[in-house]
Amino acid sequence: MPGSLSVLIRSVERTAIIAVIIFVTAHVALLVGVGTPEKFYFDEVHYVPAARQMLEPVMPMPVLNPMHPPLAKQLIALSIHYLGDRPLGWRYPAVLFGSLAIVAVYLGGLALFAGQGPAIAASLLAFFNQMLFVQSRIAMLDIFALTFSLFAVAAFIAGFGKPRPHRWFALAGLACGLSIACKWSGVFVLAVCIVIVGVIRLMQGWRTRFAAGNPADWYRPDLWPDFRHYHVAACFLLIPAAVYLSTFIPLYGLSLPDILEAQRRIFGDNTTSAIAGHIYMSSWPSWPLLVRPVWYLFDKTGDDRIAAVVLLGNPLILWPALVALAVCLRDWIVTRRADAFLVLSFYFGPYLGWVLLPRTLGFIYYYLPAATTASFALVYALRRPNTPRWLLWAFVAIGFAGFVAMLPISAAFAETSMRTFNRLMIFQNWI
Repeated sequence: MPGSLSVLIRSVERTAIIAVIIFVTAHVALLVGVGTPEKFYFDEVHYVPAARQMLEPVMPMPVLNPMHPPLAKQLIALSIHYLGDRPLGWRYPAVLFGSLAIVAVYLGGLALFAGQGPAIAASLLAFFNQMLFVQSRIAMLDIFALTFSLFAVAAFIAGFGKPRPHRWFALAGLACGLSIACKWSGVFVLAVCIVIVGVIRLMQGWRTRFAAGNPADWYRPDLWPDFRHYHVAACFLLIPAAVYLSTFIPLYGLSLPDILEAQRRIFGDNTTSAIAGHIYMSSWPSWPLLVRPVWYLFDKTGDDRIAAVVLLGNPLILWPALVALAVCLRDWIVTRRADAFLVLSFYFGPYLGWVLLPRTLGFIYYYLPAATTASFALVYALRRPNTPRWLLWAFVAIGFAGFVAMLPISAAFAETSMRTFNRLMIFQNWI
């Protein structure tokens, strides 16, 4: 066996083993106490009944929760069918996809940093950022859209620097289609992919060249020589559209008018500004600062005991991530580094996409995709040249400490006292 092929096989085997270890570890951690509370909490009241409806022999009308595509609700319905109509049945798909999301971050980090250590560190920071943990233990749609989007990001990054990115970009388009089929916010990652390819092709058409260009530049005139316009259309338009529309067939069959009407309803519900206010609503500029969390659950379980679930984000990870993003921005401008460019693209794209929607209602959980990819920015900043290797792992340990400290308000089974609750609520607007 040629030496290079043997090395490649060992590398793939090592990656697969580490991915399995990450998945199993995250899966076990997310499953602990997931059946608590034994009632619906927060938006489960919308999505679980919609999933139950899909299990009826004949789909009743009207369709519940028509403002979102069906795939995530179909996955919840399958779980209810096989695991029972109980909390584990409702929430297990979120646990499964939350575990897969950590694997996707690992694969994305591996493609971005070309090293097992930084990739593992990125996956740990994503898990410890608190948002992903909370969303992986509730029957909502966001974790499904996030997971498919993260696999799309990993595939796109893997193909970005290759002369023939066709297969990787096709996989990215496939994953984007699945993400959009869970929640329309998945279109933001697809849009980022299209914009990146479009800008690079436009600059190549203008015969743009950087002075003293090098292989680490985010743009090169010789990038993707055989990736034609019809490849772009196939990877980022046809494949996502076909995958997305196919998820409506179990509900509407091959009735094109019904499928198109479903799209019209989703569009209307997701672009309207005529939505009443909500006590936990917040605007997009406040999300990176963790100004206004969302309380999913707050139940008194005793005289001085509460069960609480708050989606806030780990300040020890997400606040320093803003500095790391500034480092990425500086490096992209000064040295044109491709890895800094990709980190910035897949952070700001899913985040600032919300600015374009004419919608008055917003919540911090819309920040989940950007908060997750922020782990790439942290790893990037903490492994720059002349940075001690131990610093990255020290920061991971600090992030873990913050995650543990927040566990009493992240998982309902970890009941806590009012004293601990008040100590964790550092700012008045967090309550």
